[in-house]
Amino acid sequence: MEIIEGAGVWADPGAAGHDWVEQFRTPDVSVGTYCIPAGGRDTQSPHAEDEIYVVTAGNAKIATPGRIEEVGPGAVIFVPAGEEHRFTEVTEDLTLLVMFGPAFGSREPGPQHPKSA
Repeated sequence: MEIIEGAGVWADPGAAGHDWVEQFRTPDVSVGTYCIPAGGRDTQSPHAEDEIYVVTAGNAKIATPGRIEEVGPGAVIFVPAGEEHRFTEVTEDLTLLVMFGPAFGSREPGPQHPKSA
């Protein structure tokens, strides 16, 4: 067993406009936190891994080519590998617990999550 410290907890992204921090990794799964401040811009591109987001704080919309949904604390979102998606209209600092399966970046080639500045 391992307790994953800091996962899903807000961290100020500063000038980058977003922040992605990986807190745990095995070959089969990785866990991290993605933060976007109110009014911030999500610049990620599709990933080669399946992804689950859990909104721990904040409000926004998530947009895919065929759907736009409002999300807030407690929302759980599944995004399959390769699907375009983006958080928009971030009205309150958005904090997301993010899980990738297999581990983030383990399938190559594939687009990547935005990196912290």
